[in-house]
Amino acid sequence: MTTAVQTHVPAAKVKPKKAIQGEKLRGYDKVARIPIKVIPTVEAKKKPDWIRVKMSSPAEVARIKATLREQKLYTVCEEAACPNLPQCFADGTATFMIMGDICTRRCPFCDVGHGRPNELDKDEPRHTAETIQGLGLKYAVITSVDRDDLKDGGAGHFVEVLNESRALSPNCLIEILVPDFRGRMEIALDLLTETPPDVFNHNIETVPRLYKAFRPGSDYQHSLDLLKIYKERRPDIATKCGFMVGLGETEEEVYALLDD
Repeated sequence: MTTAVQTHVPAAKVKPKKAIQGEKLRGYDKVARIPIKVIPTVEAKKKPDWIRVKMSSPAEVARIKATLREQKLYTVCEEAACPNLPQCFADGTATFMIMGDICTRRCPFCDVGHGRPNELDKDEPRHTAETIQGLGLKYAVITSVDRDDLKDGGAGHFVEVLNESRALSPNCLIEILVPDFRGRMEIALDLLTETPPDVFNHNIETVPRLYKAFRPGSDYQHSLDLLKIYKERRPDIATKCGFMVGLGETEEEVYALLDD
């Protein structure tokens, strides 16, 4: 799950910051240049008690975070400010986010920082594998930021993580939640066809009408094609897709998305 960007628009007209390599842009600086104007929240409404998250096992949450920091790893749980983090970490569950913590896209539904990413960490596949082994995971989910700066969109890095993880934890099932590899789909799918995960996941996110507002830089049909082509290539591998509701879509649009 991801959390929408909390956006504060300055009273005076201020130019958003330019991306500097290695620096994360969030809020106004992240979404100021997307095609749809983001209307800021003037007054945040008080959340009802039933939606507030209670930390059931702070010691376990602290242990998971310490392990991740020691291995210099990121999770989408932390970077996207997911409200379910305490529950998942307390259960020993986390979704690893590889290829750094800076995304080349500016999607306003997600709180992951935008900017010019650093070079790939060559030790990250090994560190991810060691963490999966150390936590004794039976099922691991690995996702990533979008890396439009890489020739293969980062598919080769996914393969390295898969290989390292299986070498240390051969009985652990691995699901990868991949970006859309837009403009790089052929080379990316070649790599992931040869070295497949146990589950291939790609989220469609929302209905076509809302793409310009919520998923700028992505294309609805392209995401459908990505899922279709991979399934044709590897019919033995489970494919998976997720999307959000509550963004302004109609019931009919949800049915149409499911039909697609």
